[in-house]
Amino acid sequence: MTDPNTPALDDLVSTFYRAFAGHPELLADVVTPDWEDVPLAPGQGPGPEGAAPVIRGLQAALSGLEIVVRRVVDGRDADGVGTIATRCEIRGRHTGELVGAPPSGRAVSIALHEFHDVVDGRIRRTHHLEDWAGFLAQVSGAA
Repeated sequence: MTDPNTPALDDLVSTFYRAFAGHPELLADVVTPDWEDVPLAPGQGPGPEGAAPVIRGLQAALSGLEIVVRRVVDGRDADGVGTIATRCEIRGRHTGELVGAPPSGRAVSIALHEFHDVVDGRIRRTHHLEDWAGFLAQVSGAA
């Protein structure tokens, strides 16, 4: 039997990552107005509006930016409230400065793991961890 929440969850996750791949206006559709992104990036403000500069920075640094969702683990209760975990991959060609690394021109893949607290069909809080050490190894040629 197919879980009736799967299409809604798929839409929530895919829209969230499309927002971070270059469409920050989509965040308003999938996060709460008081959404928390933990930890905030340097210079990032609170809420969905605060993520727009981060998204633009990623777009400027990684041409062909895409976020591939590899796995979603649904830990929500029957009422749809709870936490989902995602394992993703940020991909692109490193063509602009990112985390202090000058453009290398190399194709990169950055592991991304996130935990999203979901309430009323929207993401209320996101805890995230990117593999920036792995990214730096790739752009320095050490990987």
